[in-house]
Amino acid sequence: MRNATLRQLRVFEAVARHLNFSRAAEELHLTQPAVSTQVKQLTQHAGVPLFEQLGKKIYLTPAGSDLVRYSRAIIDLFRETENAMAHHKGICGGKLKVAVISAGDYFFPQLLAEFARHNAGVTLELTVHNREELLHVLTENLTDLAVMVRPPSDLDTVNEVFAPHPYVIVAAPDHPLAAKKRIPLATLAREPFITRERGSDTWNSMQETFGRRLKQLRIAMEIKSTETIKQAVIAGMGVSFLSAHTISLELETRRLTVLDVEGFPAMLHWYVVHRKAKHLPPVARAFQQFLIKEGAALLEKITRFKHHGTGTKAGLRAGVRS
Repeated sequence: MRNATLRQLRVFEAVARHLNFSRAAEELHLTQPAVSTQVKQLTQHAGVPLFEQLGKKIYLTPAGSDLVRYSRAIIDLFRETENAMAHHKGICGGKLKVAVISAGDYFFPQLLAEFARHNAGVTLELTVHNREELLHVLTENLTDLAVMVRPPSDLDTVNEVFAPHPYVIVAAPDHPLAAKKRIPLATLAREPFITRERGSDTWNSMQETFGRRLKQLRIAMEIKSTETIKQAVIAGMGVSFLSAHTISLELETRRLTVLDVEGFPAMLHWYVVHRKAKHLPPVARAFQQFLIKEGAALLEKITRFKHHGTGTKAGLRAGVRS
């Protein structure tokens, strides 16, 4: 193993975690052949098989299970070394690692860009995940900060609110309810709903918003992609419960409209989260404070959603029927 590289260990750990070469390649932004080559070279260094294939699935061998444990320890130690060096560099020259829930990819790059404009020399690493993946990244100490709607209840974390997170009901502009005012939930419940999948942050937010009334909704379709949901709504297949921060472009181009539903927008919050025992490098601490101090105002500017107020009087500057 003396000739094994850190790159090979990182690729091997990703494959071992997913038990899938394609998913590991997607996470690492590599081609599948490149991932296979790295694993093959590491296997040669180890001198024993690390994976076995049964049918279409791969499994870790006993040697592979041992090696993945040591690989993670080595990767963690190297990460701690990087953080220690970043402490000496301060903010300038530091590396910021942020993981964000999928709804955040519509605006979060702009927040990072704004931070970078005021902090030259910062290296940025942004990853986007569904809720399950994001919790794994946080649990395994693979990020400095995590941005989400619903902090974990079973981890010892520090959770800071940095901005409101509104949810709205969207429909095609020619939907029969688009011109209605103060639509009762009973009326809305008769419409076919196209929703995110159960267990996703958007589904959990919808469950929190509707409570017991969720069972009254006509769930016509569950889709894992917010983009696909928007296209289905645009096509007139139904209405949807979505984050207002994911629909700015469609409202500008008038491909979607926000329905005036009683009790909406439903106002939740964005959180910046980190493990309580984690020693944040200066650049991560600075970004955390940047979000807390400026995040809400910047989000309103980026998404053009007025965060002040609740109910139907608060809304988007474009796309709301008036």
